[in-house]
Amino acid sequence: MKKRFHKNAPDRSNLSGSSIRGGGFRLKRNTMKNAKILLTLCFFVFWAGLVGCGRDSSVEGIRQSGTLVVITDNNAHCYYTYRGQAMGFEYDLAKAFADYLDVDLEVLTPGWDGLFPALRKGKGDLVAASLTITDQRKSTVDFSDPYLAIRQHIIYNRSDPAPRTIADLAGRAIHVRRGSSYQERLEQLQADGIALDLVLHPNVPTEELIRQVADGEIALTVADTNVAKLNRRYYPAVAIGFAIAEEEYLAWAVRKNNTALLREINAFWKAVKADGTFDKIDRKYYTGVQRFDYVDVISFHNAMEERLPRYEYLIRREAKRHGFDWRLIAATIYQESHFNPRARSHTGVRGLMQLTLETAAEMGVEDRLDPEASIRGGVQYLAGIYARFDDIQGLDRMLFTLASYNVGYGHVRDAQQMAREKGLPPGKWASLKETLPLLRQRKYYSKTRYGYARGLEPVRFVSRILNYYDILRNQSRS
Repeated sequence: MKKRFHKNAPDRSNLSGSSIRGGGFRLKRNTMKNAKILLTLCFFVFWAGLVGCGRDSSVEGIRQSGTLVVITDNNAHCYYTYRGQAMGFEYDLAKAFADYLDVDLEVLTPGWDGLFPALRKGKGDLVAASLTITDQRKSTVDFSDPYLAIRQHIIYNRSDPAPRTIADLAGRAIHVRRGSSYQERLEQLQADGIALDLVLHPNVPTEELIRQVADGEIALTVADTNVAKLNRRYYPAVAIGFAIAEEEYLAWAVRKNNTALLREINAFWKAVKADGTFDKIDRKYYTGVQRFDYVDVISFHNAMEERLPRYEYLIRREAKRHGFDWRLIAATIYQESHFNPRARSHTGVRGLMQLTLETAAEMGVEDRLDPEASIRGGVQYLAGIYARFDDIQGLDRMLFTLASYNVGYGHVRDAQQMAREKGLPPGKWASLKETLPLLRQRKYYSKTRYGYARGLEPVRFVSRILNYYDILRNQSRS
């Protein structure tokens, strides 16, 4: 194993029998004693280099190693794994940065309290964990340019009286994670004379505190804008209250004086914001969180508890038959019929999966109101569409399939062609979100093979399904 000496290795000048003067040793007694001193000093210098040096996190060092090691937190908005695949807003940004440097990505999750210690010890190159820039943190790390603006919000249960102003926090217990920017802000409020009760939790994720608010275990917590909006879809019983601080900014952190890496990160931020990569990643994780429909989300949660169990076995069976994630199928059925087997659309489609007469006949479904037949036929039809999109990769393939289920395969192919003509990647759902709605306009649909379509509907259709699907995944239903 390669050993490196840390430039800030501990000062050992007070070791017994020797002192460091002018770059050399002043020998005091006999040769044997001096030899022992030298051996002891070498051991300590070697030990300091071993535990204190860590990685060479210079840009050149990262490129030479071929790996970028990112320190982050294991949660819904930073990094997690799903079906063996790494995901998360911060993870995707870090992966884009690794690609920018043309190196591999390695992720380290030492826990919230371990983020900065791991960075200081050289276990990773940077911290990417939705960190707010604060004066206290700037004393120990250097921050990149900010990449997202947020505010700290009070989180409370909808069934409780809503705090309206900072003065309303007096006498209230507010639970936050120790070492967070929330703690810093609440301590400032205490110093300003607000007699709030600050309860600190070591290494407890903000998501868990939001869950406790939703379940009535605690009354109040604090969350950044992005975290709050993401989690209210999982816990619709919570409400996002007023902001307790002015606008703040998230950034990545590096070790002090690693200016070359900072310059590279800042150049990366400019590049990904200019070419649309940042917006694409942002939409992937936060699409739908801005437009929160409390009634709809509550209805979905209720349906998952009351109606889904009646059909879960059938959904799992048919999804497994065709290699689909059953939760995505369940989300699709809810979007189509709210798990009402007798549902009827104004267009004449019927049943759990809202099959047309033609599709039902094609799939061998004699009774569209029969739940088992509807699920079998609908999933089989989805599988047929999916097979036709063999030129599309990854999750985009399923999103193309769902859009086709809603608006028709031909219209989706038309939207792909429009994407090509506009210079957009035709195999990406992000492109079709731009071109499908254009099929409502004559100047566009008149040039397509399949003509007019209500192209905004499939975009909303897919967005809602992904929203429901995300809720199911967050409930840890496997």
